[in-house]
Amino acid sequence: MTMNLNRRTMIAGSLALSAGLTLPRMAFAQGTGSKKLLFVLLRGAADGMAMAAPIGDPGFAALREASLGEYEGAARADGMFAIHPALESIGAAYASGNALFVHAAATAYRERSHFDGQNMLETGGASPYAARDGWLNRLVGMIAADGGAEAPRALAIAPTMPLALRGDAPASSYAPSALPQASDAFLERVGLLYEGDPQLGALWERALETQAMAGDSTMRNLRDARAAGELAASLMSGDSAAQIAMIELGGWDTHANQRGAFARAARQLDALLGAYRTGVGGNWNDTLIVVATEFGRTASFNGTGGTDHGTGGAAILMGGAVKGGRVLADWPGLATRQLHEGRDLRPTIALESVLAGALADHLRLDPARAMAQLFPGRSAVPTGGLIEV
Repeated sequence: MTMNLNRRTMIAGSLALSAGLTLPRMAFAQGTGSKKLLFVLLRGAADGMAMAAPIGDPGFAALREASLGEYEGAARADGMFAIHPALESIGAAYASGNALFVHAAATAYRERSHFDGQNMLETGGASPYAARDGWLNRLVGMIAADGGAEAPRALAIAPTMPLALRGDAPASSYAPSALPQASDAFLERVGLLYEGDPQLGALWERALETQAMAGDSTMRNLRDARAAGELAASLMSGDSAAQIAMIELGGWDTHANQRGAFARAARQLDALLGAYRTGVGGNWNDTLIVVATEFGRTASFNGTGGTDHGTGGAAILMGGAVKGGRVLADWPGLATRQLHEGRDLRPTIALESVLAGALADHLRLDPARAMAQLFPGRSAVPTGGLIEV
C-alpha cells in the first residue's frame, strides 16, 4: 500500500481526478514511537574490504598492495582494520562508540547477480524472488500488530518505492522534483476535492505534512548526498515524522579504477550520514542507521584496478542507539585456501541475523519472531548485544 509523493504526483493526481479517472490507491501511516530506523541501501555491491580494510591480515598486502597507501594514518578499528579515510563522519561515530562495522557478512545469496542479490536483500526471502514484498514493509506491519495501534509512518526517500518497502503495510515515498512548485491555491482546491472523502482527505493531509516537513528546499533531485541527508533528517524529525525510512545510494559497482570510484562513493555516503546525524539533533540517541549492500567484491584487484562481484562484504550500524566502537567479525582470513571459491572474502556472519537482532532490540520486538517474519526460512539465531538497551 504505497504512495509516491512529489510535485509531479500532486499535479498528476489532480488531473486524474478532474478527468474522472481513479486515483492510485495510496495510504500513509503514522508512527507514534520515539525509536527511529534509517535503512541505507548501497546499490552495486560496495567493497567491504575497502570500507574497513583488514590491514592486520598478512594476506591483505598481497591482495591489494596498490591500495595500502590509502590507509596510512587512517583511523583504526579493533586494531586489525583501517577505516577508509573518506568515511570521516562514520569514523568519528565509531570513535565515540556510536558505530560498528559488521565484516565478512552476507545474506544467504551466493551467486553474483546484482538483480538477484538486491532482490534477496530487499525482500528478505531465502532465495531470489521467493517473496514479493519487502522485509522493511513487513517490519512496519509487525510493529503495528505488536503495538495494537496504527502502523509507524514509513517513508522511502526515493523517486519510486523500493522493493524493501513494498507490501501490504502502509508506506509512502518522497523525492524532490524539478517541476515547478504547485501554488497554494491549487493545493487548496485539491484539498477541497478530497475533504468529503474520509480516506483520501486524510491521505492528502498527510501528503501535505510530508511536503511541509521537507521544507522550502531548492533541491531538484537526490544527487547531493549532504542535502539528501539533511532532507532525511527533516522528514524523520517532529510529531508527524517518519519513524522508519529508507534511502539508496548508487555508484558502488567498481569493476575498474576502484580506488577513485570507491573514494567518491564513500564520500557521498559519509556526507549523507554526517548531515543526517547533525539534522536529527536530539533524536540521535533513539536512532539506528543500517547500511547494507547486496554482496561483497573479489578479494584481489583485477587487471583494470577494480574488483568484480564477490560474496562476503561489510555492513555498518550507526546511531546513538548502537553499542558501537567495535568490529563484529568472525574473520575467515585472506590466504587463498581461506577465500570463498578461492577469490572472495568468505562470509562467516549471516547479515539477516544481524538485522533481525538489531531491529528487534531497537524496536522492542521479539527477536525470534522478527527473524521468522522478516527473513523467513533462516535458521540463524538473531544477533544480540548490538543495541544499547
